[in-house]
Amino acid sequence: MKTVNEILKDNNFKFQKNFGQNFITDTNLLKAMVDDAGIESGDIVVEIGPGAGTLTRELSNKASKVFAFEIDKNLEPILAETLKENQNVDVIFKDIQKVKEEELIDIIGTKDFKVVANLPYYITTPIIMRFLEGNILPKSITIMVQKEVAERLCAKENTEEFGAITLAIALEGDAKYLRDVSRKMFTPQPNVDSAIVRIDINDKYKEVDKKAVKKLIHAAFLMRRKTLINNIEAGYKLDKKVLAAVLSGLGYNEKVRGEALSIDDYIKIAKGIDELLVL
Repeated sequence: MKTVNEILKDNNFKFQKNFGQNFITDTNLLKAMVDDAGIESGDIVVEIGPGAGTLTRELSNKASKVFAFEIDKNLEPILAETLKENQNVDVIFKDIQKVKEEELIDIIGTKDFKVVANLPYYITTPIIMRFLEGNILPKSITIMVQKEVAERLCAKENTEEFGAITLAIALEGDAKYLRDVSRKMFTPQPNVDSAIVRIDINDKYKEVDKKAVKKLIHAAFLMRRKTLINNIEAGYKLDKKVLAAVLSGLGYNEKVRGEALSIDDYIKIAKGIDELLVL
């Protein structure tokens, strides 16, 4: 059996920098990522960016079905050869960001699926939010991303990494930093190390007005060096004294900054502001 590198060479494949193509061939790491994703025999997996199909192949060995969305049509002959023995894989040559929810469900035939992806830096946040902000949520999202991005996704309050994306994820599920991945594991080798993160989706906040909470999160990080109240004043066009009274009434110091608050704090404050706006 040919190695992936041999298949790439035989097909004269040229890596596309604009697609952030860095492939992994280490079987142990690929199997570890499948385990990290918690893939079981009955699972439907939506893989984003299968590349040369190495992770796809390992996913198919565990999952019931894998739907792999690939943007680069030049990978078609490579994927055909890499996955020729994996009958439970469908490769769809479409940009997942342009695939609407209804079309996705028509393709995979279910609303019950897990997302797995090895993502380049530029597409990480759009892909995560594409699945977290829709009407159809996956059971989990397991991603291999740039290490500093992984730290941001799983950050704790009062750290430099903590921000709007951290809170947006916390509103829908629990993010776990699972393992580091050395840059040496990729072909071609990137300039940074990576990490694997899994987001388990839950309905903990299904009764919460998420639109109001997201609006508050967005306002809170408009200007990171400013206090929460100053950012809210700018984002909501509300009087600072009134906002100070709201925060104080909820038990918060008016000098608190957005990065010091948990998702539960944001839910509490968003509700307080909404009640103020109704008056």
